[in-house]
Amino acid sequence: MNLSPHRPIFNNGPSSPNLYRIFLWVVLILGGLWLVYGVGQKEITPIGLPSPTPTRSGRSYASEGDAYFVAGELNASISAYQKAITVDPSDAQVWASLARIQAYSSALKTTDADTTAALQAALVSANQANQLAPDDSNVVAIRAFVLDWNATNTTGDKRDALLLQADQAALHARNLDNTNALALVYYSEILVDEQKLVQADQYITQALATEQGQALMDAHRVNAYLLESEGAYKLAIEEYDKAIKLAPSMTFLYLYAGANYRRLAYASTIPSQQKTLYEKSLEYFADAAKINDNLKVKDPIPYLSISKTYSQMGEYFIAGRNVLKALKYRPTDADIYGQLGIVFFKSRNYEGAIQALKCAVSGCTPQESCDARAGCDTDESGVQVQGLALSSGSLVYYYTYGSALAALSRPKLNYCPTAIPIFNQLRAYSYGTDSDGLTTKKIVLDIVSEGETICQSIGLPTPLPVSPVAGGTPTPTATPRLPTPTPTRTPHP
Repeated sequence: MNLSPHRPIFNNGPSSPNLYRIFLWVVLILGGLWLVYGVGQKEITPIGLPSPTPTRSGRSYASEGDAYFVAGELNASISAYQKAITVDPSDAQVWASLARIQAYSSALKTTDADTTAALQAALVSANQANQLAPDDSNVVAIRAFVLDWNATNTTGDKRDALLLQADQAALHARNLDNTNALALVYYSEILVDEQKLVQADQYITQALATEQGQALMDAHRVNAYLLESEGAYKLAIEEYDKAIKLAPSMTFLYLYAGANYRRLAYASTIPSQQKTLYEKSLEYFADAAKINDNLKVKDPIPYLSISKTYSQMGEYFIAGRNVLKALKYRPTDADIYGQLGIVFFKSRNYEGAIQALKCAVSGCTPQESCDARAGCDTDESGVQVQGLALSSGSLVYYYTYGSALAALSRPKLNYCPTAIPIFNQLRAYSYGTDSDGLTTKKIVLDIVSEGETICQSIGLPTPLPVSPVAGGTPTPTATPRLPTPTPTRTPHP
């Protein structure tokens, strides 16, 4: 066999480079360089770092607040709007909406202090909104509304000054946009508070003639307020019913409608009709309580409204039970102890009245708070209660407490050392110089004089007059029916 020495049979020899392999290495090297650059520029997040939390917008919180408002959860609504402001403090519309809700929340407060605090917070928000957008009709209108509610929560020169500011703001809002139904609505409400009912009717009629006005809960509420200011309670209830359809979870609307039914019942002279009207009143209050139960809102006001209705019906036992139910929700609320004391007083349970009224007027210890509630249940405990300062809202508690203390005093069990300082406060109190204030002053000072006479007689040989139905105990002066002032706000339920 002739084999060539230049062509070895088993030798492959050198081969050319693999182009695909070279391309793959080039891609990997470029990818690595890009990754290093991206991490360095923070365009790429290294594996293992936590995912960023998405940031909510202010309007997202505002929408949540609107949902809570429609659902009747005003505290949650306020909280959501406050979060919206934290995200974007320059949004005037959010500040204005918060002010409106804060003002409405004041309608559900049970004490003067809480009501004032809510309204002052609303005014702070409204002023901030006005600074951010002084020429926005909605913003200016809501500020007028808040000023008006602050005005009707006070008296004298301060009230007049706030009401004037509210009037001017409402006029400005209307001039900025004379088609803005909200501006017309709030201007109408201010005119009612200024006792300009004819003008108020013109503006609310104009607002309700528009599609926007018909869709506003505020419009029907203000129209109802105007109607009840004119004594048209039945028509007012119809308007409250329209407002309820637009805001079915807004409990204060049920409370106002129920209060108007109670007014109709109180004025009725037909027993069967009166009973029906009282029952309708109770239905509205029960609806408000049911809504709160569904929302898990522990609000005592529906139960206080139920109690007041039963009290007017002369059913003091069930009235007292409802006040005690309210106290379970707010055991430190001195005003509710005052209402319990009035119910006990009217039912001639004077000893119980004194215990409850002491908590309202002077405050009480944890043990005394339990005693005032006829004993704490196993799931309750005694609480420290801070007494109420003397004001138009607490006046009835002061003179009733003093009257009961004086009437139950004996030489060996003398409550007069407690009663006399209360009488002194009532004598020094400023009742106002208008006709209502002077009438109230006369009634209260008559009660004070009777109590002082009883206290002066303690220890004297002359026997005290006794009541044959009170087991030898002098009958305290009955709680007087003080005159109803000119309406300046929807009546408290």
